[in-house]
Amino acid sequence: MIDPMSFTDLQVFRAVLEEGGIIKAARKLHRVPSNVTKRIKQLETSLGVNLFHRDRQRLHLSPTGELLRIYADRLIQLSEEARAAVSGANPRGSLRLGALESTAASRLPGLLAKFHSQYPDVRLELTTGTNDFLVQAVADRRLDAAFVAEPPTRVLAHIPVFDERLVVISSSEHPPIKRSQDVKSASLIAFPDGCAYRRVLQRWLGNDVFSTKRILELSSYHAIIACVASGTGIALVPESVLDTMPGSQIRRHQLPKIVSDMRTPMVWRDGEISPPVLALRTLVASIKKTSRR
Repeated sequence: MIDPMSFTDLQVFRAVLEEGGIIKAARKLHRVPSNVTKRIKQLETSLGVNLFHRDRQRLHLSPTGELLRIYADRLIQLSEEARAAVSGANPRGSLRLGALESTAASRLPGLLAKFHSQYPDVRLELTTGTNDFLVQAVADRRLDAAFVAEPPTRVLAHIPVFDERLVVISSSEHPPIKRSQDVKSASLIAFPDGCAYRRVLQRWLGNDVFSTKRILELSSYHAIIACVASGTGIALVPESVLDTMPGSQIRRHQLPKIVSDMRTPMVWRDGEISPPVLALRTLVASIKKTSRR
């Protein structure tokens, strides 16, 4: 267990990293530089390792220091979360949130507006990406939480949030599509690898057929729908996205529910829920409960 003196050393260590040196860290911590240097040496002595490579007046983080940085961030964050949790204060700070582009466009505006209204001291930072990118970003602590397309298979906690229905879309002149065989020679328009909806399309068509298709990769639903409307190819998209673009000149083709129905989960690191993430999870749960009535 870390004693208070060692925990203070970790705080000094992180300040040196964040400020880029002893002098700036000392200024931030309201200490003299010699005291900061002493704390760093004290931490190295207690661990029996060198955390920095010293080059004249410059410090370069060692591989062991890189490893300690990860644990220092986690311990300090847990300390801050514990203080906020027991104080009963409203959450504050930043919430680095991730979402699929479809979710960000069709599901989040109302939710985030309500969150901002209830928790004005939390600064929201939204990042969009594919399912796999977002899951990895949460696991790597680059994001605090994310709305993705599949329940995570790794050690992340999650709750189901939004129900989505996927449909195949084509130009208005395309014949009806009821089976995968009806796609014939049409090109596919999809997000890059890592997109869960792309994997659904691949399973529906079959790997052998999918591998022979020409694929146009785009990272915007507006671009995908525009290309589909022009006859460039077909795509698989959530109906909720189409509902935000009522004037699109495309044709919708329904799929069997076992293929089309998906549920968007909100994910975060198991055992590391911060006050802003907890507030968002609670808000999501309350909205879901209200919608069932």
